[in-house]
Amino acid sequence: MKTEKFTATNAAMLLIDHQVGTLGWCQNIPQELIRNNTRALARTAKALGMPLILTSSMEEQAQGPLIKDLEEIAPEEHARRVKRAGVVNAFDDPNYRAAVMATGRKNLIMAGLTNDVCVVYPAMSAVEEGFNVQVVVDAGGSPTQISDETALRRMERAGVTLTSTNQLIAELAGSWTNEVGSKLIQILFEEVLSHLGKASS
Repeated sequence: MKTEKFTATNAAMLLIDHQVGTLGWCQNIPQELIRNNTRALARTAKALGMPLILTSSMEEQAQGPLIKDLEEIAPEEHARRVKRAGVVNAFDDPNYRAAVMATGRKNLIMAGLTNDVCVVYPAMSAVEEGFNVQVVVDAGGSPTQISDETALRRMERAGVTLTSTNQLIAELAGSWTNEVGSKLIQILFEEVLSHLGKASS
């Protein structure tokens, strides 16, 4: 089966519930790694002029506000974030659905917290509706390893493509020698590669 290459001009970046509280619930992967990878994805979308949609769930409860990094990197998108009132599947929220549809993109890059609750359902729903979906698994996590692995297997069976931050950025770059690639390799080094071996939960 041939799959379309995701590019800056045909894909949208959807970052789901990267909140202070939800980050604290992720125990299967170092939280600092999640934060760095999320920063890399947000910076990539901004550098390439890609649609970037942020959403949160019940910020006033245990989930808390979105991590400060996202407001710093994408202040306009942060201000326009879709605040869901407890709707688990973001695609069931009419405001979120409208924001995604407004991008006009059929290729969706998703990452979020947590993979086993907040990402699995919108990813599968988007595939059911005809979108091509890549989930960046290391810009998210779950409370346990088994819950994360179960969610990833479920998404993959539903037709979601699983990827990593490095893979996704390399795919969007295509070549490190062109203008796009030179921007992205800098982001990759600053946010991901320079931290290798340093991350701790």
